[in-house]
Amino acid sequence: MNSDKSELLEEYDEEQQKEKNLDFKFLFLVYLSLAVAFSIVLPKIYIKNQIYYISRDIHKLYSEYSVLQEENIYLNQKLESIRFKNQVLDSVFIELKE
Repeated sequence: MNSDKSELLEEYDEEQQKEKNLDFKFLFLVYLSLAVAFSIVLPKIYIKNQIYYISRDIHKLYSEYSVLQEENIYLNQKLESIRFKNQVLDSVFIELKE
């Protein structure tokens, strides 16, 4: 019985001491899975970055549009004021002329 145990332990020790190298198939499978993962993840990251930069540009253009709308309102008010003054001056000039 003791000899069976010792044989079993010796076989176990021999098995543990053997070097376990990676074979070509396993290494190829790992590299292939990494390539597939990168081919899926990298375009997704690129697209998200492009969406971010485009939305940033859209926001910038929209803020400029808002500013231009406010400026347009201001200029229209100024134009109305000038037209009103012009009409008043024309009417005064016409009255003076008659």
